[in-house]
Amino acid sequence: MDKPDIRVIGGYEHILYEPVTYSTEDMIRKSADLYRLASKRRSVRHFSNRAVPRKVLLNIIKTAGTSPSGSNKQPWTFCLVSNKDLKSQIRLAAEEEERQSYSNRMNKQWLEDLKPLGTDWYKPFLETAPWLIVVFRKIYDIDLDGKKRNNYYVTESVGLACGMLLLAIHNAGLSALTHTPSPMNFLSDILKRPENEKPFLLIPVGYAADKTYVPNIHHKELEEICVVYE
Repeated sequence: MDKPDIRVIGGYEHILYEPVTYSTEDMIRKSADLYRLASKRRSVRHFSNRAVPRKVLLNIIKTAGTSPSGSNKQPWTFCLVSNKDLKSQIRLAAEEEERQSYSNRMNKQWLEDLKPLGTDWYKPFLETAPWLIVVFRKIYDIDLDGKKRNNYYVTESVGLACGMLLLAIHNAGLSALTHTPSPMNFLSDILKRPENEKPFLLIPVGYAADKTYVPNIHHKELEEICVVYE
């Protein structure tokens, strides 16, 4: 096996980047194929309890872990939950926060905007889905000497990783929902996460239930989201 091409730059090792290259025709085809796949992704609130192999979820999380991050700090923790007792605790706590939000915290405009989506405080999918992925953002790291080490662009980095996570879930033929009960501190308590980790996203993952219906929403046209400067 050939040794990797390594150079020392600024006192640190760098390896030769080997990009994947395609013909123009293949680039157009592959980019269109990925768009067609991504365009069929939908948020699902009705899940089957059909089992999903843990290996699939681990591969999905490994994919998310390849995301870029500020100073390569990789400031994220993905908690993978299938334990029934933990899922039940998470559901009860999430529903209580959501009940408060729908009753007292959300303004009239927000509630009106949610009506076409048919959402409410009732969250049975948190127990029905075979897996929950709870994403935490790491505000800082702690080194072996117990000292705090700063992380940078934490929210942006974790957001990028979650985007890759959702696409990887869809690519595996599974469904997901980005659930954001607010506040989410109960997730830290239930999962006993350290002080430097803060909950970011709660994602049920599994197969959609038979005859699942989703709101008939539409994505904005390209011209509405893209401005080209040539």
